[in-house]
Amino acid sequence: MGTLRYAILGLLNRRSMSGYEMSKEFESTLFEFWNARHSQIYPELKLLTEEGMVTYAVEISGSILEKKIYSITDAGREAFLQWEMERPQLSPVPKDEFRLRLFFSSCLSKEDRLALLEDQLKKHRERLSHLKERLEKFDVLPPEEDGEFSDYLVLSGALSREEGNCQWLEQCIQLCRERGN
Repeated sequence: MGTLRYAILGLLNRRSMSGYEMSKEFESTLFEFWNARHSQIYPELKLLTEEGMVTYAVEISGSILEKKIYSITDAGREAFLQWEMERPQLSPVPKDEFRLRLFFSSCLSKEDRLALLEDQLKKHRERLSHLKERLEKFDVLPPEEDGEFSDYLVLSGALSREEGNCQWLEQCIQLCRERGN
């Protein structure tokens, strides 16, 4: 089974929700480490339903609008927990177009290379600022058994990653300026 289905089962293991609510989770909470488009989620929900891992109830909203509220089944929970207990291999290094451009940046002028680095630094600082804002939702550290505790752990990892990216880019900029004198 693909990883997307486990992400869906994990969300449903936390609480029942509609496909739309799931899409919103992928756009907000899961965004820093996993993504899925609306067009990927619904076919996967259909397969999970056919396999008996997920069930749904139809709710009427207003006078005619129907929406499906999905829930995890015992079989789905068992498959999810089995997956959760596995120890994954280290993921391959993700492709990074910026680093590829930087690797070949010797063909650029000093000014263009600095502009490339400064643009990336600006973008990473913006992402870091966004992550710090998201961290503010935690007035206190959530209890370990709460799903919010796991959210906190992942968010703190994303903060560390972005702080490291900013520090590395600042060092690159400084090296380029020093070498150019």
